[in-house]
Amino acid sequence: MFRLSQEGEEFVKNELTRYEDRQSAILPALYRVQKENDGWISAECITYLSGLMDMPARLIEEVFSFYTMYNKKPVGQYHVQVCTNVSCAMNGGRELFDALCKKFNATAEEMTADGRFTFSRVECLGSCGTAPMMQVNDDYHEDLTNDSAIALLNGMK
Repeated sequence: MFRLSQEGEEFVKNELTRYEDRQSAILPALYRVQKENDGWISAECITYLSGLMDMPARLIEEVFSFYTMYNKKPVGQYHVQVCTNVSCAMNGGRELFDALCKKFNATAEEMTADGRFTFSRVECLGSCGTAPMMQVNDDYHEDLTNDSAIALLNGMK
């Protein structure tokens, strides 16, 4: 059964006091749950948050299902999100994504057999001037080529 750490619970309770509308605390609460639950959020996590935050689970589910930054299933040790929006696409983002999947024998949105990577196509990550780019976990990597991205991922232990 999922449960946040003591520090995590205190974080969520503090977030509930920061905003005029308690629902505003849903975003940071979900992010904290994802961080403490190996990078993803299950239905059990939503139910737990509902009780902790004293709000209907449907309100949390609405936020959870709207935003793509919350993972609906387990992801690899490295979640590689490649921007395929307009600027990145025009500079090879879609081809970069395909090259990474091919090199690491991966299927979009599925964890690799060794559990190291999950590759996702995402919308704009706000780095249009340095396209193409990808986010690996919380780190941005910009001005990529297929070779530089592959070398970067190969170097991750």
